[in-house]
This record gives sequence, C-alpha cells and structure tokens, in this order.
Amino acid sequence: ALKQLTACATSGNGNLLNLSVAAARERATLGEISKALEDVFGRYKAQIKSFSGVYSKEAKQDQTFLKAQELANKFAKLEGRRPRIMIAKMGQDGHDRGAKVVATSYADVGFDVDISPLFQTPAEVAKQAVENDVHILGISSLAGGHKTLVPQVIQQLQDLGRDDIMVIVGGVIPRKDYEFLFKSGAVAVFGPGSKISEAAISILEILLQSFED
Repeated sequence: ALKQLTACATSGNGNLLNLSVAAARERATLGEISKALEDVFGRYKAQIKSFSGVYSKEAKQDQTFLKAQELANKFAKLEGRRPRIMIAKMGQDGHDRGAKVVATSYADVGFDVDISPLFQTPAEVAKQAVENDVHILGISSLAGGHKTLVPQVIQQLQDLGRDDIMVIVGGVIPRKDYEFLFKSGAVAVFGPGSKISEAAISILEILLQSFED
C-alpha cells in the first residue's frame, strides 16, 4: 500500500487520498504514510521571519508605545546593547502567527528579537536562548502545554547556569494557571487582549530594576 502511494505521487496518476486511506486500513501509521509522500515531494519547511515597521506605523503616536521605546533606549545605554528577547514555541503547538506578530512588535519597540523554530523541546529552546545570550525568553503557548513545558524550560535554563534569563509567557493561558506559572519561575504572563506596548513596558521596567538592585 505504501509503495502504491509513492508510485502515485511519482506519476501523478491516481488519488493520493484514497491510497492514503487504503494504507491506513492496512495499519500503516501516519508517519509511514507521510514518509511515502515525503520521498517524492520532500518536506515543507516554514520560513521563520518577521517584518519591521508594521506595528510602529500604527502605534507611533501611542503614548505607551513611545514610553516603551524610551525605556528600551534607556536599557540599551545602561547595558551597552539593546534588550534581546527570543520568542519560542514548544511541543506540538504549531500556532505561530501570534508569536510572529509579537516578535515584529517588540522589534519596532526597540528590542533585538530572535524567533525559535516550531515544535522545539524545552532543552532545545533553553540552549538557543543561552547561545543567543538573550535577556528575555518569551514562551508563546496556544495549545495548553504551558503547565508542563514552562517549568521544564525554566529548569533547563537553571541547569545551564542561566537562571538570570527572564521567562515570560503569553498566549491562551487560563487565568487560574497564572499563579502556577509564577511559582514555577515565570516573571510575567500576558493573556489574550494584552497590549504589546504595555507588556513591553512591564518587561523593561523589570530589566531596569535589575540595574538598580
């Protein structure tokens, strides 16, 4: 059944869906069916990128946006480099549109922004955050894995000796879970409806407080 699927993909003659159903009935796994097609078509790789200027164009007269830019500039003068944030997705959470919007917006505020690939493990995310020497790790969660994945990535950062990297969480987070995330080590949680410039101000004020401490 898998050979028939690959042959159909190669020739273009036949119905791939029917052949996939037939393979499943023969107990082929989803991975095996996908591999039979991947051998011919290859595997799609999403492009990880953001676009600057979109958020600032709309928010340039907003007072909170201007304040966030002012704080970002103040931090850059004190630190000698701009605040650096990595926006990460972990587990089987492929919903990255919001993460890219947030990444673009933070870049317009004045952050240096990194975006992790999709479907990363906590160990992979922590390693990338350390290698990129970020100040903040922003976890975007829209698939309900936050109570498992966030504590794990915080532990990984501690194991790498970088518990100074500030972990924030955003996305679809039930308010009843906020306290759990705070106790796990997250310093801020931004749920649906959060204003990006106000979130940026909160993050930057925490960073700037570390200089005063």
